[in-house]
Amino acid sequence: MYLLGYDIGSSSVKAALVDVETGKIVASDFFPKTEMPMQAKQAGWAEQDPEMWWNNLKLANASVLSQSKVDPRDIKAIGISWQMHGLVMIDKERNLLRPSIIWCDSRAVPYGEKAFKAIGEEKVLSHLLNSPGNFTASKLAWVKENEPELYERIYKIMLPGDYIAMKLTDEIGITVEGLSEGIFWDFKENRIAQDVLNYFGFDREMLPPLTPVFGIQGKVTAATARELGLHAGTPVSYRAGDQPNNAVSLNVFNPGEIASTAGTSGVVYGVLDEVKHDPLSRVNIFAHVNHQPAETRLGVLLCINGTGILNSWIKKNMVPAHLDYNGMNELASQSPIGARGISVIPFGNGAERVLENRDSGSSFHGINFNIHSLADILRAAQEGIVFSFQYGIEIMKELGMDIRVIKAGNANMFLSPIFRETLASVSGAVIELYDTDGAAGAAKAAGMGAGIYKSNKEAFSSLKKIATVEPDTKLYDRYQKAYTQWKKYL
Repeated sequence: MYLLGYDIGSSSVKAALVDVETGKIVASDFFPKTEMPMQAKQAGWAEQDPEMWWNNLKLANASVLSQSKVDPRDIKAIGISWQMHGLVMIDKERNLLRPSIIWCDSRAVPYGEKAFKAIGEEKVLSHLLNSPGNFTASKLAWVKENEPELYERIYKIMLPGDYIAMKLTDEIGITVEGLSEGIFWDFKENRIAQDVLNYFGFDREMLPPLTPVFGIQGKVTAATARELGLHAGTPVSYRAGDQPNNAVSLNVFNPGEIASTAGTSGVVYGVLDEVKHDPLSRVNIFAHVNHQPAETRLGVLLCINGTGILNSWIKKNMVPAHLDYNGMNELASQSPIGARGISVIPFGNGAERVLENRDSGSSFHGINFNIHSLADILRAAQEGIVFSFQYGIEIMKELGMDIRVIKAGNANMFLSPIFRETLASVSGAVIELYDTDGAAGAAKAAGMGAGIYKSNKEAFSSLKKIATVEPDTKLYDRYQKAYTQWKKYL
């Protein structure tokens, strides 16, 4: 018996097949092998064609089935994870109306800021826990004003994972977690945020009907089964945005537990058991996957847009072609803590929530042509990413979060010794690394949604810690000096 998970990212689409009994990944793959393109017709814009996600899902799915030789009838449930905050729009015939405006597109910031002030900042934060900012509701407001003829043709709006679920099952739905990440959910009233709909003039019928995070959300249609080589009737029984899902994959369900990722963007994600908000709305607070009106479970999400994308940009534009990421890490290790005075601000991938929605751009400071080398720049870039994490962690602590242990998958920036050792030492938190990923987490969560697993404890009993990174207290002062210098450039 097996479980299938899909992770719809902005760089690639991954599929993973998990053995129910052992919890082990029996096959996984991702497509494309180079990063999926983003269209940017203007500075600050970022769009992707949802059909591109679907086509890459088909490739990843075919590879997993080919590798495993599993009988599709033995796949008992499917789970979906997706890049958060994207806006997907369809007409009544379920045709796409335009490319998706994705998470790092910052064109909608002014619309969110106007709504924040017009509705009332205190009311917005106390009910929605976030300002509308650059989230899905604000993106839809941009479409309404700038593409009115297209807006009039909208039948339903969805998040990226809702679109994939529709393609699989022909059912249209959205979860409370999904509504909250779009700033469409009122946590005080436990209902769709009517104030947001009223202010922007949105028709409530544009929002899909509610579907549970865990539970049968639809079943694979006969036509899709033929297209993907799956068994018709296989249930889709879980869906969640990538950051809540990453927490799920690390078995982070309860208050005080912390998860982190550092891919294209970087995230620290913790669970709260009371309705709280940051007065400056510098961190995001959404419904966690197990949130219920009677049992509050909120995900506090610190997101840094410019994380792995900075490292990727440096690799493409500054590093010799023969040097891979491991080689970059080795070269960076030749530079001392503080990179001999260089500081890199990583915020070059759209407006940053942690900076109160400013789009400050990335910048390099303190370079001396006579003493500095590529090694110093590489180290400074990794330290700059870590320092942006720490800047946000300090805000999370203001909300009462006690961050002593950070769980992460052994992937992306966490593969770098400099990155994880700097994060442990500057934050004072122990870093625990696990061999898991979003697609595998979605697969196991689908097992919970289908009733195959009775609890998260059972679903993630096979999760194994592969490494622990302790803070180096002897180096604390040196890291703090570099961090203090970095903050001056903000």
